[in-house]
Amino acid sequence: MLTFTDRAQEMVLNFMGRGEDGEAQALRVLANGGSPVAPQFELTLVESQDRTSEDLEMDGGGFRVFVDPESAKRLEGATVDFVQRVNGAGFEVLPPKPQVSGEPPTGELAVKIQAILDQQVNPQIAAHGGRIDLVDVQETEIFMEMSGGCQGCAMSRMTLRQGVERMIREAAPEVTAIHDVTDHAAGENPYFTP
Repeated sequence: MLTFTDRAQEMVLNFMGRGEDGEAQALRVLANGGSPVAPQFELTLVESQDRTSEDLEMDGGGFRVFVDPESAKRLEGATVDFVQRVNGAGFEVLPPKPQVSGEPPTGELAVKIQAILDQQVNPQIAAHGGRIDLVDVQETEIFMEMSGGCQGCAMSRMTLRQGVERMIREAAPEVTAIHDVTDHAAGENPYFTP
């Protein structure tokens, strides 16, 4: 259900080792909102006896992890990592990449979203050498991929969440989820790097 990178496992075990009373500890992972582009998760060290009867329990790699059933749905296939950036360090929960059909998107919603991208979004981000393409539409969920200066850019998540998502939701309120399927690790020429 949930995978921890080696670095995340090491840091959780390190934090658990700082406990004062030597009680057995576990990690609680809770999905607590956010947007489809940037879901929010909370990780908290808890005592073993804090497990509720509804909690699912899993092995995180040397420690126990408690997840409530609702959070478990959002965490299916996600990865927990510990990242260090210029402005700080911390745990990051990366949801799994959604699967796209591979076929060019068609239909009324696809035409509407493509028009927003062509007329509003791409002219603005072209100045930064970037481009966003619609790669799939599944019912009322859309899947976009960034390229050029956007692929691998540290600001891409903010651009998508605060700019592109807002424009799309204003023009197409029927959209229920916006997914970024970009492989940002493969970006070679981001406009802004930390």
